[in-house]
Amino acid sequence: MMNNEQQQRSDYLYEQHVTHLTLQGKRPATIDGYSRALHRITHYLDKLPDTLTTKDLK
Repeated sequence: MMNNEQQQRSDYLYEQHVTHLTLQGKRPATIDGYSRALHRITHYLDKLPDTLTTKDLK
C-alpha cells in the first residue's frame, strides 16, 4: 500500500496525465478510458505510474 507521499505523487502524475490528454485534444471518453487503465494498473501493481517498467506492463 502506498504511503501518503507516494499517494500524493500518484495523484499529481494522474492529473498531469489528464491535462496532457486534454491538451492533445482527446475526447472525454478517451481520457476516461486511458485514465481508468492507468489507475487500474497502478493500483493492481501498487506502484507509481513513473516507476512502471515494460515488464510490469507485459
